[in-house]
Amino acid sequence: MKLALTTLPLAITTALLIGCNTSSNIEIPVIDNPYRCDIFATEQADDLRIYQVMVESFVNGDDQIGHGTGYGTSHHQGDIQGIIDSLDYIQSLGMNAIWLTPIFNSEPKAGQDHWADRLDATGYFATNYFEVDPRFGTMQDAKRLVEEAHARGLYVFFDGVFGHHKGNVAASPTGKLPAGSNNPVDYPESLAFYQEVAEFWIKELKIDGWRLDQAYQVPKEAWVEIRKTVDNASKAVTYTNSKGETVNPLGYMVAEIWAGENRIIETGYGSNESPALCSAFDFPVRYRLVETFGVNEAGVGGKSGQWLAEGMNLHGLYPEHAQPNLMIGNHDLVRFGDLLQRGNIAQPQDEEYWLRHKAVFAFQAAYTGPITFYYGDEIGDQVDNFAAKVELDCAVKGLCDDHVARSSGKIEGVTATLNANEQELKHYVKRLMEMRAAHPALSKGKRVNLLADAKIYSDHKSTDDEAIIYVANISKNLQHVSLDAIQAGSEGSLTDLINDEEITLTDGQYQITLAPLEARFLKVNLPSAAGPTKKTAASTSGVGEGFMAQCDNPSVNESGPMKQTLYVVGDFSDSGWQHQTHRQFDYKGSGVYQVVTTEKPGSYRMQYATKTWEPQFTATGQSLMLGQESALSYGGYGKDTTITIMDEGLYVWSLQFNEQGAPLNMMASKCAE
Repeated sequence: MKLALTTLPLAITTALLIGCNTSSNIEIPVIDNPYRCDIFATEQADDLRIYQVMVESFVNGDDQIGHGTGYGTSHHQGDIQGIIDSLDYIQSLGMNAIWLTPIFNSEPKAGQDHWADRLDATGYFATNYFEVDPRFGTMQDAKRLVEEAHARGLYVFFDGVFGHHKGNVAASPTGKLPAGSNNPVDYPESLAFYQEVAEFWIKELKIDGWRLDQAYQVPKEAWVEIRKTVDNASKAVTYTNSKGETVNPLGYMVAEIWAGENRIIETGYGSNESPALCSAFDFPVRYRLVETFGVNEAGVGGKSGQWLAEGMNLHGLYPEHAQPNLMIGNHDLVRFGDLLQRGNIAQPQDEEYWLRHKAVFAFQAAYTGPITFYYGDEIGDQVDNFAAKVELDCAVKGLCDDHVARSSGKIEGVTATLNANEQELKHYVKRLMEMRAAHPALSKGKRVNLLADAKIYSDHKSTDDEAIIYVANISKNLQHVSLDAIQAGSEGSLTDLINDEEITLTDGQYQITLAPLEARFLKVNLPSAAGPTKKTAASTSGVGEGFMAQCDNPSVNESGPMKQTLYVVGDFSDSGWQHQTHRQFDYKGSGVYQVVTTEKPGSYRMQYATKTWEPQFTATGQSLMLGQESALSYGGYGKDTTITIMDEGLYVWSLQFNEQGAPLNMMASKCAE
């Protein structure tokens, strides 16, 4: 969960900042007998097609209850009955799981203000982890929801907030409580309490696992113990699934760690030698995906297939057990439809608006590992009259970037009648999900990138039993692609899984036509023994030229144009958005400030800021290429600079200002060996 900090009272803001930026400094020992991720559960989880529901915003099924307040533009009357009423619709989309934001009882504290009331509605600051919020329903309602979902072939995941609360937590049935401060709590002192929470709902309702809110607040060694608890509880109970089979709950756990690859590893996955969590949301690729087919929340877009391929290749940094889960939206992000409008790319009345939705969903369908849909995205939902970032009173208006997507659920046959465009997109999503379920090469297959340029992106996906080529047109123009058969690992024809068209082999080439923004899924009818040929990525040294690329410039004993100390502040695994001394700039003369740091491979987001965050600076265009000088601009909330580092080593960060302290230029460069 993420909130617009600039709109909250100081006390809440401070607490959230502490929670969002604090990671455990407990030293993790090397484990002689590590607790491995369950292979059977992992294989099942690869094919998860999860539908996320923000409970208070979704569907009002009972007029007698509801919070009536919250963040975002919805009715704020959502409840468990509304989700039950929507299960047939969710099943009809081809989804096989639902994730509910927290439904635990969140009692208001005496005298709390409307900001706290809004937080209570989210469920992310629960009071009693063992009761259902009566404004959402009853324990019996929750039990019926799980049973009805299971009867339809839908797994059910609850939202586990195991790192923070607001200070009025009730004891567990065995008398346990979390320990320490509220946000975050102390570990290992709080471990037993949250183990009891994790176990209780699996045994009581037979839920299939947990989404883990702000997972970086919990030390990795504690996650191992909670994972053991979830596994053991899941093996201790059974239910009858939609096929009439007696099964155990899945026991899947997926972490929210809003960061780059290395911080996800450091605070979530752990290592091959010491596995911690087994799955985490793929925030790095999510951003690259929307930047390729639309824009991100900062309005940055127009990226190429190389940008997307680079992000996918960075999966190689993860330990072997890692299972990224790709989503496009969630309750803390701007809906893709609103991002298209923010980027002045397309409006809902434009055909391109719907084509771009199909494009991102097709990429998601071709992704190895579990995937998650945010309610409403399957019909291209958006918030009317919202596109530009709202700064003034955005929380009161429900229009902050981090909660604007919490709009009322539009469920066909329950709360809404869909228009033709919404119907067509929904049908396309259903077709993609059915195809993904029928062809395990998409959800479980080994990925080899075939093409990645300004117009085309293509992956070869394969298991022992089948091979499929996913090829996408990134451009708005008709494209004719010649694909070499040897490169594609194919010796026969290709069959389109959407329209059954057969593409024959002619002179060693396949001629593939792609409409604007179209994606195609082509079954390889006769895979070659050698398999596909991996595309060779263009190599760049990342070493720049000139004064700002030098790593050994001496500091000068004179006053520069900046009166306050600046830092490189970002989602680096060694700092996590905190100002660290080893990331402090020194003055080198001529308006240039530099700091040399040791970096690991990964994609990063950062700004250049004082300890008070004023002023702060970012790259013009919010994107930086190693070794290339870029313009420097004033930064701010949501205006992060992105950079990709492929090699571990020393790097120099350089900022240049004029005599009045106005930003001029910047560079990040690998230090020459």
